[in-house]
Order: sequence, then C-alpha cells, then structure tokens
Amino acid sequence: MKKNLMLLSMLLMVCSFSFAQTPSNIKVSGNCGSCKKHIEKAALDAGAISATWDKTTKLLALTFDANKTSTDKIETAIAAVGYDTEHKVATEEAYKKLDECCQYDRKKKK
Repeated sequence: MKKNLMLLSMLLMVCSFSFAQTPSNIKVSGNCGSCKKHIEKAALDAGAISATWDKTTKLLALTFDANKTSTDKIETAIAAVGYDTEHKVATEEAYKKLDECCQYDRKKKK
C-alpha cells in the first residue's frame, strides 16, 4: 500500500511538472553561431527551461514554466543583449555592442 501511494505521489509530481511547461516559438533576428549562443543564453537566463534558435528560420523554440516567466520577459532579455524579436526591439546601444558578424540587417523604423 505504501508503495502504491509513493508511486502515485511521484506520478502526480511528474504530471504537474509536465503540464506547467509551455512551448512557444519566437522570431529572433541574428546571423551566426555566436548569435545562437547569445540568444539561447538570454532566454535561459530569463527563465526558459529549454531554448533552441535556428539561424535559417530565425525561430527560437522555447519551453518555459508560465508560473515563473513569460514570452514577454524572455523577449525583453533577448532584446537587452542586442537582438530584435518579433515584439521587442533592441536599443541601438545594445545592437552596436554585438560582434560585427552578429550585426544583422535591421528593419528601418517607421
């Protein structure tokens, strides 16, 4: 009986952890492998559980706990290190701190 209760408790903990994870994709500007490292690190530092950026599609695939962070917080962190996202624009100062190879073509502001 104790084993059954322990197994049930463990199962509930695993299920609650699984349901708390939120997958999301965010468009992030960038060029190279160095960009990939900076973008993924910024997302993880902002609370993402996993973050994988694809330089061809410019999509950042995320998983995060919505109780601990949000796409807004993650996008803000990415913009703070110099990369524009689909909803946030990096400051000119942050953008200029990027290595030359990382300075992607920015869309002109209207």
